[in-house]
Amino acid sequence: MKLFKSLLVAPATLGLLAPVAATANEVTINDFDSAEAIAVTNSRVDGLEARLNNFEAGSFSETTSASFGSTFYVGSVDAGTDEGATTFSYDFALDLSTSFTGEDSLDIAIIGGNANETTVDDYMGGDGTGDVLTLDGVAYTFPVGGVTVTAGDGVGVDDLNAGACAYSAFTDLLSDCGTGNVGGQADSAVAASYDFGNGFTIAGGIGGGGSAAAVNNYTATTTATIDITAEQIAALVDGDGIATAADDIAPATATFTTTVVDADATAADPFGLLSEEDPSTVGLELAYNTDTYGVSVAYTDDDAGGIENTYYSIQAAWTPDAPYSVSFGSEYNEDDESTYFLGLTTDVGPGSLSVGMATQAMLSDHEDNLQYEVAYSYDVNDGMTITPGAFIAENAGDVDDEFGLVVTTSFSF
Repeated sequence: MKLFKSLLVAPATLGLLAPVAATANEVTINDFDSAEAIAVTNSRVDGLEARLNNFEAGSFSETTSASFGSTFYVGSVDAGTDEGATTFSYDFALDLSTSFTGEDSLDIAIIGGNANETTVDDYMGGDGTGDVLTLDGVAYTFPVGGVTVTAGDGVGVDDLNAGACAYSAFTDLLSDCGTGNVGGQADSAVAASYDFGNGFTIAGGIGGGGSAAAVNNYTATTTATIDITAEQIAALVDGDGIATAADDIAPATATFTTTVVDADATAADPFGLLSEEDPSTVGLELAYNTDTYGVSVAYTDDDAGGIENTYYSIQAAWTPDAPYSVSFGSEYNEDDESTYFLGLTTDVGPGSLSVGMATQAMLSDHEDNLQYEVAYSYDVNDGMTITPGAFIAENAGDVDDEFGLVVTTSFSF
């Protein structure tokens, strides 16, 4: 602090002496009141020191930071009608973060791009909005005692899960160590987590919304059938002045159908929480992580898609004091269906090599249902990463396996 005060005194004193020097030809040394100048300087320094003390005491002004990211996808997939076709797509993300207390964060996510139009995009999981910037989510994160809470649109029930996955996935299927159902289908949620400080963390959340089809809809159909005899038809015709014999007319049947659909619960409806009609998602996770290994278990009751599903998942990672890590993941549901994942990441030269495999869907029989990938990620600099990779997706039955080669280039700034 003394050094800081000295640095402030010097320029302040020079600033006071500047007008004196500028008019030196009009005054004499006797006209200069050094005591008064020093008093003014000390007053200004005391004011700056008081402001600095207030800042150090914890006062914080509202600030907003912005981060940008974009990924280019260039590649081809030998699958169906896209055999060998090389495609290019991209996505873009803008994240705005504002803190009001220094411990909270208001986060706004904006995305854009066309990375949802090709077969390559189907595998890579990029964002696509038809080249239009779209608000992807608004969330507010804040502490309550020792608990961290986040809430908002675009928040998942697993957003604060610690997890135990050390694998950096190339394709979307292998992300989160193959446990993609942990978050359910809720697209707005309240989540909370607590760190015990000894490696254990607990997290959970409840959410609603989701891309549900019509939920709790009903369709009522009323059908009325009227049989018309030949004699009745003949009488009607004769009434118009046309003589007709009943024997020449065949009997007829007229059917009237009225259908009523409940339009109050469609896919576009926003759903609340804890209501009778609400298709909500509830999640809970317990994790233990150290410098060399980690394990997490999670439970998810997901009804946000209109069909109730219950998932149990586990993640585990081993990260020894060596340039590699091994990760494992698996999910189960109440129908005895499961998924599993295994991945290895190791340093090779200036970059990182990832090799992984995972089942493609929740099934009881995983024969001919695996996807493999290998990728090499290289940081060109702090803001640019190039990752070439390849993947093979097995298909059961007479459907040909799919093979893809993709190069992604990611920018962050």
